[in-house]
Amino acid sequence: MFSVRKPSIFKHFHPGKAVLLFLVVLFWMALSVGNQIFAQSKKDLEKKKNQIHKEIETTNQLLNQTKKSKSASINQLVMLNKKITYRQELISTIHTELHAVDQELGYVSNNIDSLNKRVSDLKAQYGQMLYYAYKNQSSFSKIMFIFSSANFNQAFKRIKYLRALSDYRMRQRESIAVMQDTLNGKKAKLVDIQQDKKQLLTSQQIEKRQLDNEKKEQVNMLNNLTSKEKKLRGELREKLRQEQVLANRIEDIIRREIESARVASKKRSNNTTTANASPRKIDASNSSSVLANTPESIKLSSDFESNRGHLPWPVEQGMISSSFGRHAHPVWRDVVVNNNGIDINANRGAKARSIFDGKVLRVLLVVDKYAVLVQHGEYFTLYSNLEQVYVKAGDKVITKQPIGLVQTSEDDGKTELHLEIWRGSNKMDPENWIASRR
Repeated sequence: MFSVRKPSIFKHFHPGKAVLLFLVVLFWMALSVGNQIFAQSKKDLEKKKNQIHKEIETTNQLLNQTKKSKSASINQLVMLNKKITYRQELISTIHTELHAVDQELGYVSNNIDSLNKRVSDLKAQYGQMLYYAYKNQSSFSKIMFIFSSANFNQAFKRIKYLRALSDYRMRQRESIAVMQDTLNGKKAKLVDIQQDKKQLLTSQQIEKRQLDNEKKEQVNMLNNLTSKEKKLRGELREKLRQEQVLANRIEDIIRREIESARVASKKRSNNTTTANASPRKIDASNSSSVLANTPESIKLSSDFESNRGHLPWPVEQGMISSSFGRHAHPVWRDVVVNNNGIDINANRGAKARSIFDGKVLRVLLVVDKYAVLVQHGEYFTLYSNLEQVYVKAGDKVITKQPIGLVQTSEDDGKTELHLEIWRGSNKMDPENWIASRR
């Protein structure tokens, strides 16, 4: 049979180009993954920002309640300091968000550049393909290309080749359309991100102005308090004295409870049957272990410990005004406060509630305020500065059960609950046990 020269268009068609659409899809997927990463980061930052806003709002509510008193108080300064800390954290979070937005802007801009180049390359390839197809569009050329085959099998393969080429042109056109749509979407995304950045910058400026005003208020309040230093120092000494009285009583109660449990444990150890029935061996020399001397108390201790970091707050809403341990006084740096627990400012009328199941061990009265000591196996929780008490010694309480009304000071409008957590005779930091608000 006679032979016909292969049309020039076919020398520009390579089998590797058949994977073009697949590569386009992979490219689009890579862009999508990048978008998801930025979206997750923005979501986390937004969540953090919203929580800080809530904390600032709570602090504002508490601060407004105490501002109803005629003069500035240390409690007002503590809450203002807390609000300033929250505000600074909020500004820092916005700054982090701006940095993330700048990164996203760079990422999307690079995507747009890459897409523009890719679209340009695709269009150039497609244009070249159309040009050669136009130059060789004669149906006679295609027919002759088929009829010039050496045999029927080769002719069949050439027909499939021509169809594949036609399909490839269609895929190339579809690829260009997909890329163009993606490019348009990225350009729209870029506009949205730029708008987000503008809003964030505005928000940052507003927060900075608020912070400046709060710092000025802080200076004025400090000056006001300094003018009443003698009176306030006297009140502080009396408050610390009352706290020490309560601390001594609590330590004495826990010590006697441990001693009682140790005596009971020794008696049971003489009874082999009873000792073997115990789920675990009690170490009578361990002040905390000896308190978990029954299967029920062992389970209660284990459950309490397994909820570390997830226990509910002892009030529905509030802010920690004084942390655990030794730290300087917020006004007089020469005064060191040693807090056996944490203090939580709450709204007027707030009720103290048990942070876990347990048994009321004691209800104490210190001057004009009540305190409730609850036992949870080898753990104890103390709730003090209560105006009223709803429970009595021996009562069983459940998680979040109201146990008393938090006292509100008539002098400065402060409603503050004191919370302590003990493991045997060891004081623990309650902040490590109650749930984080973040």
